[in-house]
Amino acid sequence: MAARMNQTETVALAEVMPPAPAIAQTGGQALGGGAIAVLIFAVLITIWGVNALVQICDPNKILIISGRRYRRADGQTMGYRVIYGGRTFRIPILETVKTMDLTTMPVPIEVTNAYSKGGTPLDIQAIANVKIARDETLVGNAIERFLGRGRDEISRVARETLEGNLRGVVATLTPEQLNEDRLEFAERIASDVRNDLVKLGLQLDTLKIQSVADRVDYLNSIGRRQIATVVKDAEIAESNAVAEAEQIEADSTRQAEVAQTQARTVIQEKENELRRITAEVEKQARIEEERTQAAAEEARARAQRELQAIRANLEQARLEVEKVLPARAQQRAQEFQARGAAATLEENAKASAQASQMLVKVWQDTGVNASELFLVQQLEMVLQEAGRIPNRLHLDKVNVIDNGDGKAIASLLSAYPEMVKQFLRQSEAILGIPLAASPIPPEQPPTPLNLPKTDAP
Repeated sequence: MAARMNQTETVALAEVMPPAPAIAQTGGQALGGGAIAVLIFAVLITIWGVNALVQICDPNKILIISGRRYRRADGQTMGYRVIYGGRTFRIPILETVKTMDLTTMPVPIEVTNAYSKGGTPLDIQAIANVKIARDETLVGNAIERFLGRGRDEISRVARETLEGNLRGVVATLTPEQLNEDRLEFAERIASDVRNDLVKLGLQLDTLKIQSVADRVDYLNSIGRRQIATVVKDAEIAESNAVAEAEQIEADSTRQAEVAQTQARTVIQEKENELRRITAEVEKQARIEEERTQAAAEEARARAQRELQAIRANLEQARLEVEKVLPARAQQRAQEFQARGAAATLEENAKASAQASQMLVKVWQDTGVNASELFLVQQLEMVLQEAGRIPNRLHLDKVNVIDNGDGKAIASLLSAYPEMVKQFLRQSEAILGIPLAASPIPPEQPPTPLNLPKTDAP
């Protein structure tokens, strides 16, 4: 970057400076090329110096810088220092830098004729993953033992250590324990080898037992015995399971039958209950229907009675209007007419009496001339009434039986003048004035023959 800046400044100066003569221009170019070379050299020197001073550590590695005395944080003085990732500076010539890889190293383990508890030789294959410990308290052991050595050497040391501990653990376990519980076997190996690996500055990440075998067919016999036992147990378990299943099936069948019987019983009870309820409902419905019909009939009868009563009242009212009231009105009218007629008659009688009294008084005052005057006044009226008498007699058919003397028809014809004479005699008797020329015979008791016949009013 600095060289680029210097080059930029040089170019800028070249652009600013005025053009020079040819000789001077050639010398200037030579000087410029030397300056650039010097600058490039300085840059390279700088890069080399920085590269030599700065040391970068990968995350999976450690840097061991040695060459001086170093004091740790706990006050301990050591001849090296360890860098775990990142970068650091070193002093060229005075300090040296070495790296160690912290990645995992697979270590295959194969042990033959490892005698187990009981003296049975076993062949064991396992795989372990080992790495250099990153702990500051342990990494010093690995630096002291493996710095500058390859990973194969570290793996070999770890494998031999693991094989030795594996043989020791195998000696404490029976082949059955080794074969049945390989996880515990691996944990015991890891637990035993951990201290040894710590001393080496190594760390065991995983350990897996791949196979356990023997050359005397002990494990196979154990396996066959176990297989036979397992098969026997399986057969027993199968038999028990079958018996239990059959028992369960029988129980289930019995329970199902009982449940079906109970269900049918419940269904029958429910059906009976339903029929009873249906019958009660139908009965209640019929009762309600009959009651409704009776109520309807009663209401209809009541309505009929009320209708008849209304009709009777209407008929009575109609009769009252058409017959009674007119009759009463007519009766009242007749009464009023009768009263009017009676009043008229009464007034007439009073007037007649008063007139008679006045006539009597006049007669008394005037003497005989008064009666003659009254006679003259009433004569015309009497004669008119006497002339109407023959008209009042109506004879439709008269059968005359003659006695043989021929006087029957003459006697019938003389009946009309006789009736006029009778009327005149009665008027004379009433008025006391002689109206006819013949003297008035003495009054005889009335007989059916001499009674005057008058028309109905």
